[in-house]
Amino acid sequence: MAVESTHPALEHSAIDTEGRQLLTELVSIPSVSGEETAAAERLAGFFEAHDREVWIDDIGNVRAPGDDTVLLTSHIDTVPGEIPVEIKDGEDGPELWGRGSVDATGSLASMAIAAVETGASFVGVVGEESTSRGAWYLTDHRDSPDLIINGEPSGWGGITLGYRGLLEGTYVAASESGHHSRPDLNAIQHAMSWWDRVETIFEPDEWVPVFEQVTTKPVDIEGGVSVDGLSMEATMEFQLRVPPERTPDEVRELSDAELDIGTVNWTESIPPVMTNPRTELARVFRAAIRDQGGDPRLLRKTGTSDMNVFATKWDCGMVSYGPGDSSLDHTPNEHLPLDEFDNAIDVLIDVCERLGVGDEVASDDSEAATDTEAAQ
Repeated sequence: MAVESTHPALEHSAIDTEGRQLLTELVSIPSVSGEETAAAERLAGFFEAHDREVWIDDIGNVRAPGDDTVLLTSHIDTVPGEIPVEIKDGEDGPELWGRGSVDATGSLASMAIAAVETGASFVGVVGEESTSRGAWYLTDHRDSPDLIINGEPSGWGGITLGYRGLLEGTYVAASESGHHSRPDLNAIQHAMSWWDRVETIFEPDEWVPVFEQVTTKPVDIEGGVSVDGLSMEATMEFQLRVPPERTPDEVRELSDAELDIGTVNWTESIPPVMTNPRTELARVFRAAIRDQGGDPRLLRKTGTSDMNVFATKWDCGMVSYGPGDSSLDHTPNEHLPLDEFDNAIDVLIDVCERLGVGDEVASDDSEAATDTEAAQ
């Protein structure tokens, strides 16, 4: 059941399949983290139109139970930034431009189509671009599936096996106010000094792949004279990415050891994940990609995804997969070739069928939808 839309992109001749229509509609609905309701309702409506059990749970995830041999899951939310939704002619055919087309609405829509075609379990999660609240909630409110395919852009011929972990924190310092000509270090300088020492510990090595290094990034900083004029204050938010060779605890301890002035509040800690390329799931993906005429590539991502969360809580095989060039994530020129989207759907369907999805359908959730959830 398609939702009526007057968006011009939906009138383009290239939007000629149900999958492409769903993709374009979802990209056309703003779904920044925390504001996913409209997109979630459209996604739930797609499953309802195909007579699939579906509900939106208490945190906002779209859950469509099915054969739990494979759980297809991707995130509904996007980062901020408006990009006009339109179809453009690219080198390899029509491309859909718009925020989320690559990260990760292309993955989300391709998985929804594959779930309907094969009967696989499906969950569209919220909040991946912020706190991964949808994934954390999911792992606390359902049993582990047999296998997970997490939707993130890898290119239709790529399979992502690993992600670095994430440490987030906030540094806070204060110092007495005084004339700027005084040699005493103020709070801003204390913040700069501590961060310089942290960067020195994890100084980049040009001979080592980025995936195997700890990288440091300040993401926000504020400082200056306090409101009452009696002190100088500094607050810096930062991120550290953690490779599989290290643990978040180890990286945190090394950073804390350099702290002499001020305090650090560690707000997020997500371990890295690296899966074996020789698993049955990875093997089946390689075979399916080859059957579609592709050349399989095994990838390691320098960022962090919901796959890290699932690996922390569930002991099952998993990979990340989805159409799109991940170098376009969060950029102002985010766009997805529609032929690549179609190829990803075919690969996902082939993978599910090779794994026996649909041979014996079982419920994906250990809990039934409550009246409250079903009414949402």
